[in-house]
Amino acid sequence: MLDYSIGFIGGGRITKIFLGGFKNAGISFKEVVVSDPDEKCLAALKSEFPDVKTGLNDNKTAVKCDFVFLAVHPPAMGAILDEIKTGLSPESILISLVPKFSITGIIEKIGGSGKIARSIPNAGSIVNCGYNPIAFGEMLSDRERNKILSIFAPLGDCPEAPEKDLEAYAVITAMGPTYLWFQLYELQAIAVKFGMKPETAKNAVSAMAAGAIKLMEDGRYDSTQVMDLVPVKPLGKDEENIKLILNSKLEAVYNKLKS
Repeated sequence: MLDYSIGFIGGGRITKIFLGGFKNAGISFKEVVVSDPDEKCLAALKSEFPDVKTGLNDNKTAVKCDFVFLAVHPPAMGAILDEIKTGLSPESILISLVPKFSITGIIEKIGGSGKIARSIPNAGSIVNCGYNPIAFGEMLSDRERNKILSIFAPLGDCPEAPEKDLEAYAVITAMGPTYLWFQLYELQAIAVKFGMKPETAKNAVSAMAAGAIKLMEDGRYDSTQVMDLVPVKPLGKDEENIKLILNSKLEAVYNKLKS
């Protein structure tokens, strides 16, 4: 057990990912509190994580925890910060999982403590294989930073990153799986259509994807050499169009987050 309490303001997907990762890793805390305005959302969390204390719009309880996670959508962030600023103690440590709002902007909004960290969460954290880059506010001590890292460690990799890069991580690592999943699931479906058993198709696609990533990581081969290893490319003529779609869509999302 980690001997401190954590509170989540927002009980949606990100909170479920974190709680699932802690559960899978066998990690518990002195207390876990989740506040959300949606009763159904809280009921679903309570069903899956019975030890979690849930409260309907109870942000005042969540901010009393040792570490307070801000897990809301960016449009709601301003109102949330206005609401919780009077309940924060000088020792409160905020961990924002929200893109777009900088540490400086959060400090200005709450008008108080600068004990703030920001991280961009990744869905793989639910199976303890996440990639959650983090930026620390200047007022956090080494001891406090290490405590934050101890919370993130069970979820996967947690590299320290310049805050200016967090919105890029939001587009690449946080949203990134969505660019791949639908294609990998479609490959599984096609394999079944070709006659494979579903479990065989799942294993084949998973092994292929894992091997492809390992090959990309191998420093002996550059990108041209890697992509030249398979001579038949059924989507070869469409690759440039796919690249154009990726660039135009992702640049638009990135610019929106940085504005």
